[in-house]
Amino acid sequence: MFLRGVDLKMGLIERLAGCFSDYRLPCLIEHKVAELLRQRIGALALGYEDLNDHDRLRLDPLHALLASKADVLGEDRLCEADKGKALAAHSTLNRLELGALGGDTRYKKIIARPEEIEVLLIAEGVKAIPRKSREIILDFDATDDPLHGSQQGAFFHGYYRHYCYLPLYCFLRQRPALGTTTRRQARCQ
Repeated sequence: MFLRGVDLKMGLIERLAGCFSDYRLPCLIEHKVAELLRQRIGALALGYEDLNDHDRLRLDPLHALLASKADVLGEDRLCEADKGKALAAHSTLNRLELGALGGDTRYKKIIARPEEIEVLLIAEGVKAIPRKSREIILDFDATDDPLHGSQQGAFFHGYYRHYCYLPLYCFLRQRPALGTTTRRQARCQ
C-alpha cells in the first residue's frame, strides 16, 4: 500500500503510461496501460519477477487495489472465464513487455516510446538531486544476474564464472538514479 500511496502522490506511473502508444480496440480494453504497468511494477517490487506469478496474483484483491483497478474482485469482467480475476494474465503482460522491443501494430498493440521513457526517467532523476548541491557524485555499479538456459542477451562472464545479464546501475546518494543499462548498451551510447 505504501507503493500505491507514493504512486498516487507522484503520478509517475500515469506519466509513464503516457510514453506508450496503445493500438488496442477501445471497446475490448479491460486493462488500461497504467493498470498493466502498476500490476507489473508492483509485482516486481514485491519480489514476483516471473510473469507466471501473475496467474496467482490476478486473484488477489489487494494487488488489484495496488494496480488501481475499480473492480478489485473482477466481477465485471467481459469473459465468463475471467470473472473473479481482476488483473491481467501473464500473457497480456508478456505482450506489453514485448511491445517495448518495437514491432508492428498488428501483433504488438501496446508499443513503448523509449525516447520519451528515457526523458521522463532522467527528469525524475534530476528532480531527486537536492537544489543546493555543490557536487554530485554518481556511483556506477554492475551487478550480475545469473541465468539458466539460453536467454537472449546472455553472455558468459569470466569473473562470475556463469552466464548472466550484467546491468549497470547508477546510484545517487544510495538510491538508484537515472535508470539502468547493460554494459553492452553503455558502450554503444
